[in-house]
This record gives sequence, C-alpha cells and structure tokens, in this order.
Amino acid sequence: MLSRMWSKFGVLVMHGLAHLPLAWVRALGCVLGCVLYVLAVARRRVALTNLRLCFPEWSGQQIRSVARRTFVHFAQAWLDRGWLWHGSPEVVRRRLALSGSIDELRGEQPTVIFAPHFVGLDAGWTALTQQLPRHFTTIYTDQSDKVVDAWILAGRQRFGRARLFGRIEGVKTIVAALRAGEPLYLLPDMNFGPEESVFVPFYGVAAATVPSLSRFARLGRAKVVPVLTRLTRSGYEVQILPSWSGFPSEDAVADTALMNRRLEGYIATMPDQYFWVHKRFKDRPPGLPAVY
Repeated sequence: MLSRMWSKFGVLVMHGLAHLPLAWVRALGCVLGCVLYVLAVARRRVALTNLRLCFPEWSGQQIRSVARRTFVHFAQAWLDRGWLWHGSPEVVRRRLALSGSIDELRGEQPTVIFAPHFVGLDAGWTALTQQLPRHFTTIYTDQSDKVVDAWILAGRQRFGRARLFGRIEGVKTIVAALRAGEPLYLLPDMNFGPEESVFVPFYGVAAATVPSLSRFARLGRAKVVPVLTRLTRSGYEVQILPSWSGFPSEDAVADTALMNRRLEGYIATMPDQYFWVHKRFKDRPPGLPAVY
C-alpha cells in the first residue's frame, strides 16, 4: 500500500513537471543525476566497468567524467517524460526535432527501426508517433509496479495508434503487424540473457546480444532504418538515418556483429548519452570470469 502511494505521488510530480520551463526541468535532472551518481553505488560501478572495458585507452578521469554525465543525462531524460507524456502537444512538437532521412519512414514498406539505448529513446518514440502518419509498434516489458506500468503504457500510447506488444505475445503477431506496414521500433542492444542470444563483439568484448534485428527484418521482409535520439538544450534531435543496404543477410550472427559495430560508431557521436548503467556484459562465454 505504501509503495503504491509513493508511485501515485511520483506520477503526480511528473504531471507537475510538465508545466515547468525546460531549463528548470533539466536543472533538476542535473541535481538528481549527480545525487544518483554518488548514492547509486552498484549502478555507478556497472557504468564505470562498462566504460573501462569499452574504452581501455581512456584515462580514469575521462571514464569518471563520462559516467557522471551519463547519470545526469539519464536523470534529465527520465524527468523529461513529464512534458513528453503530459505537456501540451504543441510544446512536445516544438521540443522534438525530426531530421535526416525522414522519407525512409513514409509509405507502407515494412520497416524495422533500430533504436539503440540512448537516454532519449522515449523522446524518439514520441516524436515518431506524433509527427509521422504511420502506426508504429514496439515491444514492452511489464513493470512490477502496476501504477508505474499503467503510467508508462499510457505515455507510450499517447500519440498516433501506437501498439505495444508484450514479450509473451510471441513473434507471429509482431511479424504480422510488420508485414502489414506498421514499423517496429526495436531496441535489441541489451543483454536479455544467454538463452536466445549470440556472443558477438561489442568494443572487442564478447557480449550476449539478441539477433532480433536480423530475424525480424528477415521474417518481416523489412528494411532496417536506424533512429538516433540526442538530448539537446532545447529538447531532443531525432535523427533518421538511411536504411542499411544488404541487411539482413542469411547469417544472423554476422548481422548481429555488424549491428554492434555500427552501434559503436553511433555511440562515438554522444558517448555520455548511452545506457552504460546496464549490465551489458553480465552473461559471459563459458570459461570467462564475471566482470561485475
């Protein structure tokens, strides 16, 4: 009961944040991120470990600086959900700038959107569903807190005719929507366990990675379009990149390794906005020691 009350209070706070100037929300996020960097010891260690593994050439000062900024951007993006999900549609549209190869997402061609885990992933989804006339889909993991779960579901279905598939719904329903011309907003660059993953390099380190980008593209007869979302002072820039040629191939493992290599290039443009707090290397190939 107490947890439910706190969750409801948190949602009310997010409603209130929607009416504040963006600069104030970002300042609050900066404070919150700095506090989390100090207090969330376990997650700070995860971020630092990830950065040491991926950027062994960086100094300790560089690694700590990027980790600290990652926590700040993570907190800012979390608080931005207030105006993304509760602000006026006009404010939301003004703060979300679509750029790049926008025509890639027009029409009815089956499309899988590769949306890496940068902190602005919810802003990217909101921009697409609000500003483009297509019915987008994505895959959703239920939250244990039912109040938070309902809030997130409502926020992600705010604009357009967005469809959120649960992971338990299976592949057939998702592929059917994909073939029917509903783009799939896919976030496959995390460790979801070794059962359905393959070990491919990520910054030269073997990382358990689901080959879902290749498989959904092949099953849906779809092209792959990367969408990168960058947090900026005025909101977010949502950049739509050209579709990948020659993808997918007949080799899902090679495709997944290629996905990671291209992701490294995207991260290079904004390393402090990537989701380094995730245990990307939690699962290890047989015989290799744990890193966390």
